[in-house]
Amino acid sequence: MSDDELPEPPEIARDVFTGEAWERANAFAGLLAGPGVVRGLLGPREVPRIWDRHLLNCAVVAEAVPPDVRLVDIGSGAGLPGLVLAIVRPDITVTLLEPLLRRTVFLEECVEALKLDNVEVLRGRAEELAGKYVFDVASARAVAPLDRLLKWAMPLLREGGELIAMKGERAADELAEAEAQLRASGARTAELVTVGHGKVEPPATLVRVVAGRAPERARPRRRR
Repeated sequence: MSDDELPEPPEIARDVFTGEAWERANAFAGLLAGPGVVRGLLGPREVPRIWDRHLLNCAVVAEAVPPDVRLVDIGSGAGLPGLVLAIVRPDITVTLLEPLLRRTVFLEECVEALKLDNVEVLRGRAEELAGKYVFDVASARAVAPLDRLLKWAMPLLREGGELIAMKGERAADELAEAEAQLRASGARTAELVTVGHGKVEPPATLVRVVAGRAPERARPRRRR
């Protein structure tokens, strides 16, 4: 197999993507390896790893997503993990939030080609949606360090909603470094979660933060 050739899906993929999700996952793999690479949303060297590193790694995040929720995927890029979550979880509604036009065009084409009726694509930044939209879950992958991600995600979540951030080896360090921002944003709890045991190697590491109410800022006193 050449460096830019799409591999056959591994056997475990049939256990993760079932029913209609199987054909959609295969079609999305083709879109990522074709138009996704041509338009610069995915590097050519990633093509041989589309299944294990991208599709499967994102699909197992669904283990941490509650049923029947409204989810916003912040900085959705090529649709990872948001589009994959929409494929494996038809019970949830997914908003793919992405500021760059060429990426939102690609995402809209994917949604149409895959016939996903539980997905909407929004062009914009998380800061612009605060106060206008409220979600149950926010997902993110390789968007920003956790402390910055908290500033974007927490205003979009209802009280008790969850931020699910895909993080790698530095997950524990990022969690420790974000302690001040966790307090400032009124987070109830923050923990590391691993998903995909027996499906991806290594299992995917997530940071899950449950939103509380952000502390109200003290109003400045008027001078007499």
